[in-house]
Amino acid sequence: MESKKMTSFKTAGVVGLGNMGRGMALSLTRAGFNVVGFDSSAGATAAAVEAGIAVTASMAELGQHCDAIVLSLPNSAIVKSVLFGDDTKGGLAAAIRAGAVLIDTTTADPKSTRNNAPALAERGIKFIDAPVSGGAAGALKGELTMFIGGNAADVELATPLLAALGTKRFYIGEVGAGHTAKLINNLMVASHLLVASEAFHLSEAAGVPIAQIIEAINAGSGRSGVTQYNYPSRIMNDAFNSGFTMQLMRKDVNLAIELMNQVGVDLPVVREVGTRWKNSADTLADGEDFNRITQLH
Repeated sequence: MESKKMTSFKTAGVVGLGNMGRGMALSLTRAGFNVVGFDSSAGATAAAVEAGIAVTASMAELGQHCDAIVLSLPNSAIVKSVLFGDDTKGGLAAAIRAGAVLIDTTTADPKSTRNNAPALAERGIKFIDAPVSGGAAGALKGELTMFIGGNAADVELATPLLAALGTKRFYIGEVGAGHTAKLINNLMVASHLLVASEAFHLSEAAGVPIAQIIEAINAGSGRSGVTQYNYPSRIMNDAFNSGFTMQLMRKDVNLAIELMNQVGVDLPVVREVGTRWKNSADTLADGEDFNRITQLH
C-alpha cells in the first residue's frame, strides 16, 4: 500500500484527540506508523488511551519525538496558540525538530495559515494545510477527502502520511490554498442545505412529499451532495447524527464571509447564506447537528 512507504517517517504525532483526531491516529497506526497523541482535555485523552493510542504528557514531549505531526483542532486561534503560545518563540513549534512535517487538518482561516508559515519555515518545519471532509467515520476508516496546500515537494514527501488519512486527496496549491478550498466546500454545503430545505418545503406544500420526489431529483440536474447523502441518511430518517455541529458550520460560514471581505468582493447570495446561518443561533443550539438547519423555514 502507498501509505506504508514510510520514507524517513517513523513516529507521527496527533495533537487534538477528539472524534476526528482519534480516528486519524488510529488510521496512521494501521498504516504502520508509531503514533503518539496529545490533548489538553482529560476526557479526550482518556478516550484515546482506551482506543489504544499512546499519549504524551506534554506537547513539547510530542514535538521532540515525532518526525511528523498532525493537528486536528477547532479553529485558527487555537492552532496559533498551540504552535506559538503567547509569541513565536514558544509553543509546540519550538519543540518540533527541523525537517519534520506539520500537517494542519483544522478547518481554518487561510490568512492565519499563511501568517503562521514564515515562523515555521524559519525552524525548518515543512508546513502543509490539509483540511478534511468525511466526518469521524471517514477519519476512523482512513477514507477522508483532503484539500491540500503547501510546497509541492513537501506534499510529495508527506504522501505516505496523507495516504493513510485520505483516499481522495487534492493538491490545491501553496500554503493556505487547502484551507481556502475547504471553506468554499463548506460554504456550498451550507448553501445547498438552505436551498434544498426550501425547495422541499415548497414541494410538500404543493402536495408532493420529499419521499416521492427525492429519487427523481437525484437522477436529475438538481441533485447535490445534500440531496444524495444528507437527506436520505441524516435528515429524512430523523437521525441528525453526522457528528458535525451547528457551531462548527456557523464558524466555517463566518470564515467564508471573512474571506469574501478580505478579497474585496460582494456576493449577495453568500451574504444571505451567512445571515441565515448566523441567525440560526437564536433557534438551534451550538451542539445540534448542522443538518438541523433544514428544520428552519
